[in-house]
Amino acid sequence: MIRMLLRVLGHQHSRPIRRTLALMVSAAVAEGLAYALLVPVLRALFGDTPADARPWLGAFGAAVAACAALRYAGDLAGFRVGTALLRGVYHRLGDHLARLPLGWYGPARVGEVSVLAGQGVLRAMSVVAHLLGPYVSAAVTPLTIVAVVLALHWQLGLVALAAVPVVAAIQLLTGRATAAEDAGRAARDREATGRVVEYVQAQPVLRAGGRTTERFRLLDESLRQVGRASRRSTLSALPGALGLTLTVQTVFSALLALGAYRALDGGIGAAELLTVLVLTARCADPLLSLADLGGALRGARGELARLDEVLRTEPLPEPAEPVRPAGHGIEVASVTFRHGGHTVFDGLTLSVPEGRRLGVVGPSGAGKSTLLHLLARFHDVDAGAVRVGGADVRALATADLMARFAIVFQDVYLFDGTIEDNVRLGRPGATAAEVREAAAAARLDEVVERLPDGWATPVGEGGARLSGGERQRVSIARALLKDAPIVLLDEVTSALDPVNEAAVHAGVERLMRGRTVVMVAHRLRTVQHADRIVFLDAGRVVEEGTHDELLRRGGRYAHFWHLTAEPMPRG
Repeated sequence: MIRMLLRVLGHQHSRPIRRTLALMVSAAVAEGLAYALLVPVLRALFGDTPADARPWLGAFGAAVAACAALRYAGDLAGFRVGTALLRGVYHRLGDHLARLPLGWYGPARVGEVSVLAGQGVLRAMSVVAHLLGPYVSAAVTPLTIVAVVLALHWQLGLVALAAVPVVAAIQLLTGRATAAEDAGRAARDREATGRVVEYVQAQPVLRAGGRTTERFRLLDESLRQVGRASRRSTLSALPGALGLTLTVQTVFSALLALGAYRALDGGIGAAELLTVLVLTARCADPLLSLADLGGALRGARGELARLDEVLRTEPLPEPAEPVRPAGHGIEVASVTFRHGGHTVFDGLTLSVPEGRRLGVVGPSGAGKSTLLHLLARFHDVDAGAVRVGGADVRALATADLMARFAIVFQDVYLFDGTIEDNVRLGRPGATAAEVREAAAAARLDEVVERLPDGWATPVGEGGARLSGGERQRVSIARALLKDAPIVLLDEVTSALDPVNEAAVHAGVERLMRGRTVVMVAHRLRTVQHADRIVFLDAGRVVEEGTHDELLRRGGRYAHFWHLTAEPMPRG
């Protein structure tokens, strides 16, 4: 458990964790040894001069105080280390998620990451702060007491010692029996979280269909699965809890019977027997708590394992010796790329000279957006190479590569801050004048002027307080402020109204001026002035040329142009 915790957090945290563990073990051992002082106390109390018990009572009180001090120090260290680890693991998880390839973020990952980043991390990190101390005490204090009993009376000690392997076996078997059920319950929890997110996102569709009062079948079924998995997990732990209780009661009864027998034949004194029984009774509570603590630790271990699995997912590799591109031209050389079990590109080749514009068109599923992802190295290709300025993108440092790209997608995500905060993401160190200039070029200033709080207007999570066109203007202003030499555009006007489309087009024209551009579009008017156009279908370039050349050929591009450019005939 500790090894996995250190693997998840990094071995730089090993010293405080080991120091905390040492404090907790010392407190548990000291507690067990303190009970050995009951023997001289009881001997004196049962003897002819009970006053002789006073110094031993003082020693016992001092030992209890020392135990309390050690326990306080261990618990305090646990809370402090747990808080530091919680902060550290959130930073590490966030940094790692930001470096994972976008292909990793499949539909099922939403629920998984939501659960893991929320209750999963808290549950895993609660080990040091809340579980480790009680578990160490429940395991180490009884073992110390068994050693004390062995020293007092070897026969009674052997009876107590016999319980150790039985308790260990019960814990081991319970862990194995519940592991599969715990994993199943965690999987159902993640699925249910994903269904809740889906249910919230599906509200417009459900309401448009007049199904506002209906229950969401997929969510209901997922919640039922969670309930079934929870019951199975509880039932799988029940035999272990019963077995532990039976073992503790059996050992205590055996010690009571053997102790009474040995006391009657003079083999053990009353003080020693009473001490053994007190010590044995003191063992019962922590041993019985092992069932609950073991279940909590197994749950935390499961979360740690899932956290470890995410953190061990390989991000895109960084070059050992990054190179610098010689320019801003783009080349896709014999690229093969597979994703989701099928081949998206097989030997794709195209190029964009520096300062030129390439339009990419084609039917849905042709690989247009995937091409932009490969150019920005959101994924690595399986064969071939993507080059910027003659350098393979895999040989560039990620920060250097991303500094060369300004990317505007159709679906714009804005962070929950002000409009100015979101524009400044393009270049955080920009001056106020530079921000205003970029906004004016994107026609965002028109939006800002009619908002009551102006630049300080909060956009809401995901930009929910702005319209689609307004969000797109923010994204273009952000890209203009970044002032990158290469621009990637993905369907930036396909879902806009005419007013916003005209404004966004003006901003896009300003953004593209003098830069290397790759633009994906369904509306072919967007790309008709590109220097060159490629028509993608099934991951292959089936046509390429200028707008006029492609129209003269009368091929796929011309067919698409006539479908989208000519008005529909009236029936």
